[in-house]
Amino acid sequence: MSRKLFCEISPFTYRLSMEKEILKRHVHDMLQKTRFAKERTEASLPVVVYRHNSLIRRRLGNVNMQLQENKATNLALAVRHIDGLIIRPGETFSVWKQVGRTTKRKGYKEGLTIAKGCPAQGIGGGLCQLSNLIHWMVLHSELTITEHHHHDGLDLFPDFGRQIPFGTGTSISYNYIDYRIKNETGNTYQLRLKVDGEYLCGELRATEQLPNTYHIHAENEYFSREDGVIYRNGEVYRDTLDRTTGNCIERQLIRTNHARVMYDCPPEKIKDEK
Repeated sequence: MSRKLFCEISPFTYRLSMEKEILKRHVHDMLQKTRFAKERTEASLPVVVYRHNSLIRRRLGNVNMQLQENKATNLALAVRHIDGLIIRPGETFSVWKQVGRTTKRKGYKEGLTIAKGCPAQGIGGGLCQLSNLIHWMVLHSELTITEHHHHDGLDLFPDFGRQIPFGTGTSISYNYIDYRIKNETGNTYQLRLKVDGEYLCGELRATEQLPNTYHIHAENEYFSREDGVIYRNGEVYRDTLDRTTGNCIERQLIRTNHARVMYDCPPEKIKDEK
């Protein structure tokens, strides 16, 4: 029998471990003297780099739909702290630096979270959808991703109206599991976000038009059975296209998926058996 980690002894030790990691992140940021984006404005920058709308209420297996309703509340609260944010050259955007700690006192509700590879719930749950949307828009820009966490190689729910490739999501948890980007260009960017009741809506804007466009797509997707375990496989590529000619000037593999499937996968979908 393996020895338990300190954080696994009890809920108290788990909370204590979390607070330790939160404090470490605060100290690290202070010592690094990172220049975080802070200014927000109601005026939109002139160029739309990319826009995307993400359906808020999705049926995820047997997850209680009330958690989806609560997620809508949590998203509406969080976007208020990001909408209109200006990211100038040399500045870094951090989800948690903008949103802050999600607490019941601030109006956040119990939403869907992931704990030890399984669906769970917690105050402020569901905000991964916010970082997912931002990440998807950033992939269509010249911004540099400096911190990005995946959901540890798990495919938790069957696809429901999937619009973007599997494996392009993010995982966040206040504040030591963050999503961060840095503007290493000469252009100024802006995030516009809102919740319209049905969708989480986002726009990535800029001062100047980008010289290139980007196409993110999946290839070689299939399910496999390996030692009795089902996995979802595939590759995600980002093609950089010249805006004038449409020619592909760079092709980049940004993600290789080999995720354990945590739901009943129809046998006819399993293409490869090992």
